[in-house]
Amino acid sequence: MASSISADSAAAPTPRNDVIVTASAYEAAIDELIGLARSKLQVFDIDLSAGGWNSAARANNVAAFLRRMPHTHLDLIVHDTRWIEQSCPRLLALLTSLSHAMTLYRTGPEARSAMDPLVIADGRHFLHRFHVDHARAALAIEQAQEAKPLVARFDEIWATGEPGLGGSVLGL
Repeated sequence: MASSISADSAAAPTPRNDVIVTASAYEAAIDELIGLARSKLQVFDIDLSAGGWNSAARANNVAAFLRRMPHTHLDLIVHDTRWIEQSCPRLLALLTSLSHAMTLYRTGPEARSAMDPLVIADGRHFLHRFHVDHARAALAIEQAQEAKPLVARFDEIWATGEPGLGGSVLGL
């Protein structure tokens, strides 16, 4: 038993805070969070057009996360789904094949003014882009206390959500 505890402790990443200032660093930070996530990823964005969401590598990373354990889940909420529909066939394929583990919502009117994309992994790690028009973001690893207000913000945005795109092909 003690060995499993120490193995888990050894696997935990070192707590840190970084400032992200470039688009490529932003994409890399998203990939890092996907790799760190064990059970839950929460993503809020305007439309997912920034951050590499249409790449094959990202789709593979998301699929690996969703298949890692039985109860993993990805919650995505965006203002507009058109870019996803037109430019993210891999993400749409995942939404269809792993619909039990993925939810995609569109923000409701109450949250349409939110312009600060978030990626939160397990309520402990996060990437917070301060404004959609700027690359500057905060990346925090193993910072559960700092993540709490962002988790609450995500939950507020999520509560306004309306069904976005569904993975079901029923009725076709």
